[in-house]
Amino acid sequence: MSTAHSGIRNTRKTLIGFVTSRSGDKSIKVTIPYKTPHSLYHKVINRKTVVHVHDEANDAKVGDKVEIMESRPLSRLKRWRVINIIERAVTSEAVAISENDVAALVPTKNTAAKSPVV
Repeated sequence: MSTAHSGIRNTRKTLIGFVTSRSGDKSIKVTIPYKTPHSLYHKVINRKTVVHVHDEANDAKVGDKVEIMESRPLSRLKRWRVINIIERAVTSEAVAISENDVAALVPTKNTAAKSPVV
């Protein structure tokens, strides 16, 4: 009893999570948070699952919300791949500042004594 290959792929699991780390080239870690009740006390507990994901385009950044799909083993740990990026993380570009700029913003004993107390 053989069935003809119709080219239709089996449905695969898809999950939504947040990128927590960029491990290496084309690799990211995605954290999938979920809630489950405690078996005895019935309090809702926050849990998480961390999976290693293949990011072919190297497009996902830390903090992005991504949709991932189950796949064949791609390496020792990677069993998932990125389908799309649902929401980008709000990040600002890194700007170098000098020590004088930091010293002007951080209060010290000398600057705190000069400011009048209300």
